[in-house]
Amino acid sequence: MLGVLQVAEPIPHPVVQRLTKYLVYAQRLNTEGVEWVLSQEMADALGLTSSTVRQDLSYLEFSGVSKRGYETAKLELALQKELGADKTANVVIVGIGNLGRALALHGELERRGFMICGVFDADKRIVGKKIGKLIVADMEQLSTVVREGNVDIGMIAVPPSAAQEVADRLADAGVRGILNLTLAHVHAAEHVSVVDVRLVASLQELLHAVRRRSRR
Repeated sequence: MLGVLQVAEPIPHPVVQRLTKYLVYAQRLNTEGVEWVLSQEMADALGLTSSTVRQDLSYLEFSGVSKRGYETAKLELALQKELGADKTANVVIVGIGNLGRALALHGELERRGFMICGVFDADKRIVGKKIGKLIVADMEQLSTVVREGNVDIGMIAVPPSAAQEVADRLADAGVRGILNLTLAHVHAAEHVSVVDVRLVASLQELLHAVRRRSRR
């Protein structure tokens, strides 16, 4: 009798968010030459409990060693593999205002495996200008660059009113993920993952927490 193929359950979103923090922490430890780390040390550094750390890391094809913890080099590799960070991801940025320009010049992105291979803007006054190593291209070139460059992710840093149109163009061109940096919510085809970055909302949340603490 044929066996039944077991499909792995997707990792819960809160766990994925913490895995990204573990990866950054493991990378820092490796840079500093730290060879082993205990779950309690990771928990203390990241404001978690050791049981949460151990449970989260149980999703990886990797395990620790009793009384020694986790070998940091192997932990980094396991986290990179799970998060897809073991391969370079090609990225385009649409919207070269202050935020888009800052992202295009953010050297840490490339060091973390995100290769910026195109920057675009609808403003003819910006098109043709050099941003770092790249030349700002016209929106008409977006589809060609995405397809020929095998672009994985599109970052949207345009005014909210233009966000959905840009998301549609990125999805039609073939990106598999969109990082939405605008205040507008965007919809995308089922095969395209969307992550919203809400800087203003996060600041408002932080302000609420600060004021609540001050009233105690």
